[in-house]
Order: sequence, then C-alpha cells, then structure tokens
Amino acid sequence: MSSNDGMNYAPKGKPNPVVEPGQFVIAAVALDHGHIYGMVNGLLEAGATIKWVYDQERARAEAFASKYPGVRIADSEEEVLQDAEVQLVAGAAITSERCALGLRVMDAGKDYFTDKAPFTTLEQLESARAKVRETGKKYMVYYSERLHVESAVYAGQLIEQGAIGRVIQVTGFGPHRLNAPARPDWFFQKERYGGIICDIGSHQIEQFLFYAGCKKGEVLHSKIANYNNPQYPELDDFGDATLLGDNGATGYFRVDWFTPDGLGVWGDGRTLILGTEGYIELRKYIDIGRERTGNHVYLANQEGEFHFNVSGQVGYPFFGQLILDCLNRTENAMTQEHAFMAAELCLRAQVEAVKIQ
Repeated sequence: MSSNDGMNYAPKGKPNPVVEPGQFVIAAVALDHGHIYGMVNGLLEAGATIKWVYDQERARAEAFASKYPGVRIADSEEEVLQDAEVQLVAGAAITSERCALGLRVMDAGKDYFTDKAPFTTLEQLESARAKVRETGKKYMVYYSERLHVESAVYAGQLIEQGAIGRVIQVTGFGPHRLNAPARPDWFFQKERYGGIICDIGSHQIEQFLFYAGCKKGEVLHSKIANYNNPQYPELDDFGDATLLGDNGATGYFRVDWFTPDGLGVWGDGRTLILGTEGYIELRKYIDIGRERTGNHVYLANQEGEFHFNVSGQVGYPFFGQLILDCLNRTENAMTQEHAFMAAELCLRAQVEAVKIQ
C-alpha cells in the first residue's frame, strides 16, 4: 500500500504516558485499514500496553507484530475477547463490519475504539447506542483528521481561548488520492464502505460539530457523484454537504478522490473556521507551492495576522484522555453522544444525497 494515499496515515508523536506500563492493556483486532497503526501508535505513546493482535489473515497480524515487539498473535478473536486483562480493543475492520465487532467487544466487557466511519447504516448505529446503554462500555471513534493532526488540535485550543469569538461557520475540504490499484475490493463496494460522505465525510462532520460547539445538527443538502471512475460504478468519487447546527452555526464540506499525482501528499486537507471576531485556516498536510510541511495554522483576528507551524508543538492529547476516560469512566476525550452524532449525520447525508448523473 502506498504511504501516499492516506490509507496508511499513521502519525507518530512524542511519548506522553498518562499511565504506568501494564496499567492499561489493549489489543488490535481486524487490520483491514492501515489506520489501525495510527490508532495503536497514539495509545502506546499515551502509555498503553499492547498484548494481542488478531486478524483473519495471519500475514497481516505478523506484519503488525513485527512493528510492535512483544505483541502476541492470537489464534482467534475469542482468545482476545476472553482475556480479562484486555481493557480496550482497537479495530479497523471493513467498514460494514465495524459495528458487529464493537458489539462483541462490549459484550465481552471491554471498551471499543474503531476507525472511522463507525457504521454504514442507521440500524447499526441504533444497535450500538443500545449496547452502550446496556453495557456502559465505550464505542469510541478514530476521527483522525482532527484527533491526530496537530494543526487541528491547535485550532480547537485557539477557539477555546476565544481567539475568533463565537464560531458561526466551518468549511472543510477532504480530498484524497485514489490510488485504485492498491485498494482492496471492498473499497469499491458501497454496501461495505458506505459511500464517500459516510466514509471520509465523517471526518468533516465531526470537525464541524466540534469546532462550532454543536450538540446536534441537521443535513440541509448533500450530493454525491461518480465523475471519473466508470470502471468502479459503486464508487462515489465526489461528495459535499451543507449542515446546520443546533446553535445556529452552519457547515459546508467537500470530499473527493481527485488528488493529482503531482501533489506531494495524499490530500490537501484544509479547514476554514469563521468566528464573530476572526477566522482560522488550517493547511493540514501541505502548504501548496510553498512548503512540503503540514500543520500550518493561519489566524486573523482583532489583534492582527498570525501564522503558526505547530508540527511537534502540540501533541495528540486525545489518546491520553481516552485512556483516563476508560479507567475513570469519564468523557473528557470525546463524549459518546458526540461520536454517535457525527456518525448519524454522515449516514443521513449519504442516504439523502442527490446523486449527480
């Protein structure tokens, strides 16, 4: 898999443990998407101890084990779920199979951390909501484009400090490189990957809710298209949506599979956040034509114009907060309702999308 297609996006940060070795034990199950490496990296840097890995394809489990010395390769999912030491299971299954895995994990008395998108249907979402109520366990989601990008973390801190006043609009752009020959078959089957808004649109909707401080939202309009990939008839290569938050903030995003080969990264991900007292622009992965580095934050407010390159400066606090939330049964990293609301809106936007012919 090309590291330049976003599939294997696995940031590494500085170790910042919140627990002692062995105090928080995790396992990795279902390695269908390369995001599993970013999820595990973040948890290990926050002090987690990884004990098990399991995948139906043993070669994938062996490749994973070669990166994380000391991890044991399980012979079955049951071997992992029956281990009372394991407190959290991280998984990056095929998208349509993520919910069923989560239900099994929670039934086994463990918290669950899944790659986005966490569901492909509203029925799956409702079953997960019911299981969380029944078991009290967490169904947390790796919305990596905010949680594992330092510029995105820093933007949240600026907003919290009041740097741009009240947020009234969030605009997001999530282009990705298709790199079709390296993609698995399920990636092109809508029932299994869910559609472009369900999939990579989930990042954008989560960011809108977070930056704008919305508890709930509604989809005003959405569109999907297959403009340039007729050989993959079930692929959406373009999608966009307009949202309204419960506090009056609005959001718009566009996602697509049209990153050109000449761009030095897998996607020119950007976010624009408008407030009553200023605005923020994030150039997350590249500052096109200027610098190959990412994590550029541009701020204009009543005090002036500012540019920050925050690579290596901010870290990824979500992972330590998640570990402490699991241990203390708190909700500081992300509330369960926020994780589920982002998922619900991306599912609704996908289902309701106008299909451009």
